[in-house]
Formats: sequence, structure tokens, C-alpha cells
Amino acid sequence: MIVSVAFDSGGAAAVRDFIRPAEPVRIDPLFRELMGWDAALCDRAAAPTYPNLIDERHVVADLYNMTNVPMAVWIDESGNIVRPAEVAGTCDEFRSMDRSTFQMKKDAIERAKAVRGTYVDAIRDWVANGESSEYALSAGEVRRRVHAPANVDPLATANFRIGQYLHRQGHTQDARRYFQETRRLCPERWNYLRQTMQLEEDGSASGPEFFRALDALGDRPFYAPVELKKTGG
Repeated sequence: MIVSVAFDSGGAAAVRDFIRPAEPVRIDPLFRELMGWDAALCDRAAAPTYPNLIDERHVVADLYNMTNVPMAVWIDESGNIVRPAEVAGTCDEFRSMDRSTFQMKKDAIERAKAVRGTYVDAIRDWVANGESSEYALSAGEVRRRVHAPANVDPLATANFRIGQYLHRQGHTQDARRYFQETRRLCPERWNYLRQTMQLEEDGSASGPEFFRALDALGDRPFYAPVELKKTGG
């Protein structure tokens, strides 16, 4: 079963049109090119029928150490984590995008498409083969890949939730101070950074401040490459 999670403090109203669109799904040609989706794939686009959780407080993100989107966790029928939180079928090719036109070079689109296809194929292999899949990790390898929260993470979470509360109460300027502290404490938690920016100003999660933070990474990845095959014991 697929369960999608939307990290959006705006709640159902903010994501309803994406999750349960009133009209048939139509994908903008520019977005199709950006994502590397061909016409055959777009023709199959439909509203999701699987459960969609709206995680306004980012509780799931905290529990599974999700720091960006899209990320995925694989959990088997017994409730055991088969693969801990990892980047789900995307890569840093979008960083080569022309920010004025949102166009990408064909080779970058093809590389991004290949990464997505490889990850989806890995999920399909696991669904078909279960624990014998070459992509299903051992308990020891799962533990190796799980990263414990940093010492500042609980404090960043506290600031984020206080900011959320103040924002809901209409105290936007007071909320801003807590949101800024959240970003200072955990700049690598992109879900916090983008969510707090979005609450401060609608649309800013993909605006100039986000791209300044992205550029500040230099040669460091925004999406960490995923080690798909089994390693270790």
C-alpha cells in the first residue's frame, strides 16, 4: 500500500486540489518537461486513490527523520522498516534549471528521468519479491543507515511548533521570530525551511530566499544520492 504524506501547515485546504482534483488531471507542458514525463506517462495521470495524510505539524517527518521532499520509507507487512527515510526517485539535476524560464537541458531531464525510473523499478521489485528483493535491506543495514537526531533538532522542532501556533492565532510577526530560529538551528531540514518561508509569505517556498539557500550549498547535494542495492549485513 502507498500512503502519501503532505507536510503542509495549511491543512486540507492547501492541498485538496492536488490530492482530490475536481477536474481531470492535466499536466502543464512546462512541468512535464521539468519532471521528464513523456506523453504516455502523462496520459495515465489520475487522482490518487491511496490514503493521503496531511501532516500539518510534521510529526511524521520528525518520527522518520524526513528532511526534504520527496522522501520515502519502506515498511513491510510486519511493520518493520525495510528502507529508512531516503530521497525518493529524484536528484539534483533541477539545479541546472534556468530560473527565469524554468527550462532544463535535455540531458539533465534524461538523467532525472533515469533516476526516477530506477527508484520506481526498485519498489516494484520489492513488492514482487519481498525480503528476497535485492533492494530490501537487512535489519543491520537499516540501523546503519538510520541517522539519530542532532542535538539541536528537538529545539528546532519546539521553535517550529511555537511559530505554527502563533501563526494560527494571527500573531504573524511573533511567529516569524520562531520560524527564523528554526531555520538557524536546522538549515539542513529543508521541509522546515520551506514550510516556515511559505507561512511567512505565500509562494516564498520556491522564491528567491529558497534559491539563495540552495546556492549556499555550493558543491554539497540538495538531494543526497541513494544507495539502492544491498550492502552490509
